[in-house]
Amino acid sequence: MGDRNVEIELKLLIEAIYLKYSYDFRDYSSASLKRRVLLALKQLDCGSISELQRKILYDSHAFMDLLQYLTIPVSEMFRDPSYYRSLREHVVPVLRTYPSLKIWVAGCSTGEEVYSMAILLKEEGLLERTIIYATDINPRSLEQARQGIFAIDHLRQYTANYQQAGGTRSFSDYYTAAYDSAIMDKSLKEKVTFADHSLATDSVFSETQFISCRNVLIYFNKPLQDRAFGLFHESLCHRGFLGLGSKETVEFSGYAGLYEPFDKSERIFRKL
Repeated sequence: MGDRNVEIELKLLIEAIYLKYSYDFRDYSSASLKRRVLLALKQLDCGSISELQRKILYDSHAFMDLLQYLTIPVSEMFRDPSYYRSLREHVVPVLRTYPSLKIWVAGCSTGEEVYSMAILLKEEGLLERTIIYATDINPRSLEQARQGIFAIDHLRQYTANYQQAGGTRSFSDYYTAAYDSAIMDKSLKEKVTFADHSLATDSVFSETQFISCRNVLIYFNKPLQDRAFGLFHESLCHRGFLGLGSKETVEFSGYAGLYEPFDKSERIFRKL
């Protein structure tokens, strides 16, 4: 299958997904989509992208299977511990000045970042007066996040991350081990609202003081990145904070002039 044919088939697949299921991947990075779709071909037993397209058009379960490949970023709890340390030391003191808080974790995937955020806020005495909006476009990921069950063999890494992030307790206080799983403490999700939301097609739903959207925008092309930055700007209150992933920045976007670096090395920006 020639490269040109692959590009055409990929474009048709993405268009078909949009027309049939209203999931808009048209402004996602084509290199990233291509890599994920080709991986899905093998796993979903299709000989070509055209075959995959036919399959998902007539079988919504097959589409949900494909969606797992298109949307699951790699995640772990307290990923990039220095980011969480910076939040704890520099952002939390400002958040403490608000009588109530709304925090948006955009593209929350299977929930690792949501629980990390809830633990940090709990330790800083802020969770009780916070609503965390955890959003993603993948319903299966959201359901997994809602359940808060993680593979036990990841816990050693999560614990190390938590300690490096400045955790003040024992990480094992926050979960119960059962068989080969760790079940996160129920109190962590009492303040979390899980919701289906697409940065490509949906609008803002609340005023927030802090938005964390990490390792999501790298999969978008520039127009869609700008759309996301516009949504974040609209959602953030005056002088609100935006936290991005280690390879992401607002600085070269169409919204660069509306944010200032707050902690440049940790990719934390503040609305002007």
